[in-house]
Amino acid sequence: MSHRSVQNQPLVRTMVCQQVHFGTDWYRHWDALMGFSSGKYDIVPKGILLHRKFWEWAAIAQALEERGMLADGRKGLGFAVGTEPLSSLFAARSVDVLATDLAADDPSVKDWSPSNQHASELNVLHYPHLVDSDQFRRRVSFRPADMRLLAGLPKTQFDFVWSSCALEHLGSLKNGIRFIHESTELLKPGGIGVHTTEFNVSSIDKTLEYPQNVIYLRKHIENLDVELRRKGWCLAEPDFFPGDGEHDRIFDIPPYYTHGRQHIKLQLDEFVTTSLILIVLA
Repeated sequence: MSHRSVQNQPLVRTMVCQQVHFGTDWYRHWDALMGFSSGKYDIVPKGILLHRKFWEWAAIAQALEERGMLADGRKGLGFAVGTEPLSSLFAARSVDVLATDLAADDPSVKDWSPSNQHASELNVLHYPHLVDSDQFRRRVSFRPADMRLLAGLPKTQFDFVWSSCALEHLGSLKNGIRFIHESTELLKPGGIGVHTTEFNVSSIDKTLEYPQNVIYLRKHIENLDVELRRKGWCLAEPDFFPGDGEHDRIFDIPPYYTHGRQHIKLQLDEFVTTSLILIVLA
């Protein structure tokens, strides 16, 4: 199924999560397929229908679909896959998937396992409502991998790579940018990198940079595009508009999910943040 605008341009490009996206045909398509509102995903409390994590999964899938990556014979590599449904979704489309996450004995695992955001084996990636067991096991393999150390992964072997809100946890803003560069080297010519990360919508110059979490500013993404172009790569048409809907303006505040607010924008430390999807064209 293809979802393109009347100008035949991709609907999902490098862009910020907005409330208006949740009403689009492309988002509703992936919502119906993956079952965001079905209660299947423990990381999102019931009653929260507009959640940026659902947007991330839908936007990643749509970005790859529009660029012909979800097809038989394609090879995809996922980073920090946790328990997300994308490996199953891609396997159902006859994509060969290598899913990766931190090794079970990595000290960082303790930060992710309690929230069901760490994968230690293949079984946790199988979603039966998306793909049957035989197809899943034929198409998906798993290996431990650290996003900060990609030297053991083969270069120019994958049609696409992806990650969902992981690169901001690599210790610094610089480490996340380095991951983008190094993961792009794993792509075949013409391949696609699709990554979501934290984006600061309340500041143009100050931001959060803790070892556990960072928030990228517009200038970081614009500089990334310049760096990529020096290597013959680029970001797909960046759009930094954060939206002007009710839930773009009224953000969730700690403790999250207790104020009757949706979870598109949220307060993190002193900043308001949301998800940004980066689409790297190799």
